[in-house]
Amino acid sequence: MAVDHYENFPVASILLPRRLRVAVGDIYRFARSADDIADEGSADDASRLAALAAYRAELHRIAQGKPGERAVADPALAPIFDPLAATIARHQLPITPFYDLLSAFEQDVAVKRYADDAALLDYCSRSANPVGRLMLALYRAESPDNLRDADAICTALQLTNFWQDVHIDWRKDRVYLPQDALRRHRVTEEDIATCRLTPAWESLMAEMIGRTRSLLNSGAALPRRLPGRVGLELRLVVQGALRILERIEQARYDVFLNRPRLGAKDWVVMMWRVWRKA
Repeated sequence: MAVDHYENFPVASILLPRRLRVAVGDIYRFARSADDIADEGSADDASRLAALAAYRAELHRIAQGKPGERAVADPALAPIFDPLAATIARHQLPITPFYDLLSAFEQDVAVKRYADDAALLDYCSRSANPVGRLMLALYRAESPDNLRDADAICTALQLTNFWQDVHIDWRKDRVYLPQDALRRHRVTEEDIATCRLTPAWESLMAEMIGRTRSLLNSGAALPRRLPGRVGLELRLVVQGALRILERIEQARYDVFLNRPRLGAKDWVVMMWRVWRKA
């Protein structure tokens, strides 16, 4: 399955147990298609919200035990929601994380700026954390400690994606850097628009990356508590995010012309670090 732009999803790989690959694919299909409605193409906001409302209606039907009972047949919805309903039933997944994801996608349509860390973290709690919670539900590993650490990792993954995509998001008229942080470091949106690499910009990004790295490290015990290949895959996910943060620092925070992408050398580094900490 292509995974080019729903970056926060722990993608089904050779490390994922075969018995869970279909379920992960069904969840991913829902998340990516809803994300595309909010982000891709040239539809106006009203059309995007109407399409997401149709997704919400489908979730309501699943929650009520009536999947597939659509008032109006929509050939685009059945391939997404019929398999999803079966996966939710088969694995006894909670429905709340799906509603949370959908609320974040709806917010993407209307909200383009975030006042402070609290507003941004609230968004992350719905745009990213539900994915980790669903993965824990698939593994029957939903202890309070695991949920806490998964939330920390998923929020950090979302923030890492924001920091590497500052320029891409700007072209969509979105700024995820908190407005109070911009003011505190005396960085303006004009600086972002013109790709200015000033000492103020470096100071701002250093703060954002330091906080994100701390979040990743705070959840680092989770992979060690999860058995086998899932623990290994999660360790690689964490190391991948840490490596991207490191690459941003090495580029002196130039995410405008030097957006970090992980290559073969990065994977060698990540595998070495995972093995060293095993």
